[in-house]
Amino acid sequence: MRSALRQLVVAIALFWVVLSLTFFLVRAAPGDPVAFLAPPAASAPELARLRAALDLDAPLPVQYARWARDVFEGNLGTSFVAHRSVTSVLGDAIPISLALGGISLLLTFVIGVAIGSVQGAHRGTRVDSALTVVTTTIYAAPSFWLALSLIALFTYGAARLDLPSWLRLPAFGVRDPAGDSGVVDLVRHAVLPVATLTLVGAAGIARYARTSVVELLRLQWVRTAVAKGVPARSVHARHVLANALPTLLILFALALPGVLAGSVFVETVFGWPGVGRLMVSSIFARDYPVVVGATVVYAALVILANLAADLALPLVDARRRT
Repeated sequence: MRSALRQLVVAIALFWVVLSLTFFLVRAAPGDPVAFLAPPAASAPELARLRAALDLDAPLPVQYARWARDVFEGNLGTSFVAHRSVTSVLGDAIPISLALGGISLLLTFVIGVAIGSVQGAHRGTRVDSALTVVTTTIYAAPSFWLALSLIALFTYGAARLDLPSWLRLPAFGVRDPAGDSGVVDLVRHAVLPVATLTLVGAAGIARYARTSVVELLRLQWVRTAVAKGVPARSVHARHVLANALPTLLILFALALPGVLAGSVFVETVFGWPGVGRLMVSSIFARDYPVVVGATVVYAALVILANLAADLALPLVDARRRT
């Protein structure tokens, strides 16, 4: 109980440090929000009034104190650009990002563990070497480059090769504004962004899963089970994967930051109106409240995932229950 409380306190402190750093960093970046929002012919008094209306005329420590007070009261502020509460702006984008990230995270974990298990079971063979080359190449590729490559192949390339219409995947947006707006159309639009996030994440998970499986297969009691004639499928299912659960749980928590970071580029490239795209556009527009609000979402998800993994680890690993 004391350990869990200590981890919770550390998580809350880390969360506040991330938000505070974001607050100061976005204001230290080049560019003035007033210059973006004011009309070109605005006079100096008009600029001063706009700056005061945005609460940017006070010294930075005073701005931080006001912002901290509002955050503790549950108020993330008002968007400079949309003139709506940040909570409302994020409320429109969060469901899209959660759906995209949730599906990608699940596929990342399942596919990555499956590939890593195959590599571990066939370590040192051509299958292991081939999968190592493929996963390393994909993992090293930037998300935006992989996204553009999939667009070139399955959108423009498919059209140029005159492939069937079901192979010509749409590259931008969530739905076709001029065509079908049903579930099938939504799934077709989601294939490429989900594939981009899944490929990069699964490639990284596969490397960790392979190492874990190889280490378990070298243990004496696993080798004894094999020597006794236990089928290979039972050895991997009941002995290897079951005992790899603590490691896989940690991998699941580690996969979330990668999916979230990749979603920033993927949503921007594919034009998905999620939190990632909102954050990028807000950074360019110097919309400070929305940038900090998006950071709240990302930081909370990452810290909560790692906290949940730390708290759940003793439940799946008897060695840590003491």
